Amino acid sequence: LENLQPEIKKLAERLRYEVSVRGKQLGWSEKMARFHFKKNLRRIITELYIRDNCHPFKATLLVWVQIPMWVCVSLALRNCSIGATSSEVQEQFSAGGALWFTDLTAPDSTWILPVSLGLVNLLIVEIFASQKKEISRLQKLSTNFFRVVSVVMIPVAATVPSSMALYWLSSSLVGLSHNLLLRSPTFRRLCCIPRTKSDSDTPY
Repeated sequence: LENLQPEIKKLAERLRYEVSVRGKQLGWSEKMARFHFKKNLRRIITELYIRDNCHPFKATLLVWVQIPMWVCVSLALRNCSIGATSSEVQEQFSAGGALWFTDLTAPDSTWILPVSLGLVNLLIVEIFASQKKEISRLQKLSTNFFRVVSVVMIPVAATVPSSMALYWLSSSLVGLSHNLLLRSPTFRRLCCIPRTKSDSDTPY
């Protein structure tokens, strides 16, 4: 998508000129000319997306699977921890922890899991923010929104069973690993991911 922007810009300029000439020939109003420009630009952009197989919807596809799965697993862990499934499962959870969180049914009283979760999520948000050189107002608002969500998740994670907080932290650590790995120029070359303007040879 990023690599297509210069081509889209060039085609948009050419289209604007063609619409302007055509508009004068046919006596179009400014509103009519704008309508034809937008309509044809949408068609051109769609053709480019098909040509390069990079429709923006594909970037959101994983989220539509990930979010419901995250919610379902979280609810399943809560039910196992508070005995909504069976007391036998709850007993296994109460003795199935490790290190300082030996009881997975109780919240983490040390706050290590919740604070770690908040820090990892903030780190993911900052990695995303640092990749963008030119940030729009909407991107700035969404970045600040996710920063707030990351901080709010700390007290939330401190009140839920440790099993849920541990799952949330593990999920965020996997997400952080993916983000760091996808910034590696060597890994990107191995996966044949095209270079973009925002790519860095020293991403870390």
